[in-house]
Amino acid sequence: MADEFLHIENLVKSFNGNTVVKSVNLAFNKGEFVTLLGPSGCGKTTILRMVAGFERPTSGTILVEGKDISPLPPNQRKIGMVFQAYALFPNMNVEDNVGFGLKIGRVPRDEARARVEEMLKLIGLSGYGKRFPFEMSGGQQQRVALARALAPKPKMLLLDEPLSALDAKIRVSLREEIRAIQRELGITTMFVTHDQEEALSISDRIVVLNAGHVEQFGTPFEIYNRPTTRFAATFVGTLNTLAAKVIDPATKSVSIDGQIAIIPSLSSAARSGDAISLTLRPEAISLANGHARDIVLDGTVSEVAFLGAVIRLKVNLGENALHLDTFNDQHSPPPRYDEKVKITFGGSDILVLGD
Repeated sequence: MADEFLHIENLVKSFNGNTVVKSVNLAFNKGEFVTLLGPSGCGKTTILRMVAGFERPTSGTILVEGKDISPLPPNQRKIGMVFQAYALFPNMNVEDNVGFGLKIGRVPRDEARARVEEMLKLIGLSGYGKRFPFEMSGGQQQRVALARALAPKPKMLLLDEPLSALDAKIRVSLREEIRAIQRELGITTMFVTHDQEEALSISDRIVVLNAGHVEQFGTPFEIYNRPTTRFAATFVGTLNTLAAKVIDPATKSVSIDGQIAIIPSLSSAARSGDAISLTLRPEAISLANGHARDIVLDGTVSEVAFLGAVIRLKVNLGENALHLDTFNDQHSPPPRYDEKVKITFGGSDILVLGD
């Protein structure tokens, strides 16, 4: 593609015979914000460190604008990196921390000073230049780390779980600021996190990683609504899993605890009597309350969790149970524990996923 910026081809990394990154292939467009998402040990930080130059690939290539950067040391890659632990120099004030890369790069003093002021304004910390890291909050320190990474005008920005040490409110606020700055600068960005909400909220595209390989690469909408593997479906968001039995493949009918449902996505290769697993997001389900969609099932409320704007119900169908989300309506209280209810959802909302 004409706007392709980063191309990773057959990337492999092994430590002492243990392969932690397994033939990863990815392509990022110029100016794109891409998140590597997955559980601890899935290889996401190792991929980031190989792009940065802190780890050498066992095999494979990393191309930036068509040039193989794999042999280059980190200081020759023109890549900025923000670490999880900030890694600010405690003996330097904010100005000196932000300007460190400019000093190493021998940028003229007046030009460097103007660039530092520009970066502090960008991160909303004008006037904080003489403070030291210990005089600042965690969120402010992370902003300084971001400014330091951006000051030398890198071609690409790498962020390794930069928000994990912050409390929830600051984390949400700062991730929005990071995204706004990235958009303003138009810099290609790779962001590493294990927080699915974080990934879904700020990414152009998401790479879902598991045990060193790519499970799925797509937009947040695609990853959440159209997962292509069982791992991607269960790792991203809350997912109901139902045990069902095929009744008639020709009519795509199945039995869920003795209740009949028509599943459009049922494979034509299914056979009568087959045991299958169905998946369904909580927000796809609603209480029937006089209106019904394709499928209506009878159940009993076994849990009611008040979450503020949303109320999450657990409804037992028999051997199966479903979680569903309903908006809090002050004029209509939710069902009570042990109340009989009817739930409804569309047949197209159900996915039949293989392993």
